[in-house]
Amino acid sequence: MRITLLACAIAAALTANARADDVAVCGDEAVEGGVVARAVDGRSFLLQDGREILLAGIEVPSGDQNHLHDLIQGRPVTLRRAEAGPDRYRRVPAFAALADGKSLIQHELLTTGQARLGVRIGTSACARSLSTAERKARDAKLGLWADPVYSVRRAAQGRELLSDVGRFAVVHGEVVSVRESGGTIYVNFGRRWSEALTVTILKRHERAFAEAGVTRSALEKSRLTVRGFIEDRNGPRIEASRPEQIEISRN
Repeated sequence: MRITLLACAIAAALTANARADDVAVCGDEAVEGGVVARAVDGRSFLLQDGREILLAGIEVPSGDQNHLHDLIQGRPVTLRRAEAGPDRYRRVPAFAALADGKSLIQHELLTTGQARLGVRIGTSACARSLSTAERKARDAKLGLWADPVYSVRRAAQGRELLSDVGRFAVVHGEVVSVRESGGTIYVNFGRRWSEALTVTILKRHERAFAEAGVTRSALEKSRLTVRGFIEDRNGPRIEASRPEQIEISRN
């Protein structure tokens, strides 16, 4: 019994430390926080002073705001800026934490499977921390991960992927080849572009990918999990402009 209680205490402490790390490594300078007036949708909310905050680094199905509402309604939050200015809808992209400073809201949504990690996360440390939270929910098939609409797609199933054109998706598969042509690196999951996913990386981004460990040699014959918006370019394609879009399986 004592061992069980000790194990639970250690697990709780590790989880608390992980969440505190999220608060510390995600976002740039702190900006004025406030009290939440209401959730607008699944990843944005209004403060009582009228500012609309967009939770950076995550993707949430449009219209699904119940989980965010239950988590933050009427509560004070602290904010760290994610981008230099507001987006085109005048929302402030930010990493937000409940005012106790111990719980990043993005982390809570990812941990429970109510959000998927996005493509613009910020620092590599933030990406690593939040991707760990998402992976645990993904492996346990929590929340969105239990829904076939949002579950991980198979890179070899080109026809299935083309039904998701214009949508954000998380795709997993084994790389067949890595090629370069005309200033673009092509990571192919099939022998024909029309039949499987292709991930493209512009050569001008190659150094940033390499610094994050996503080198051409690491990509070749690897199993990858890739996230981004599906395009139809004579077959399904995801453009990877940031290294956190690609997760290399270590097993």
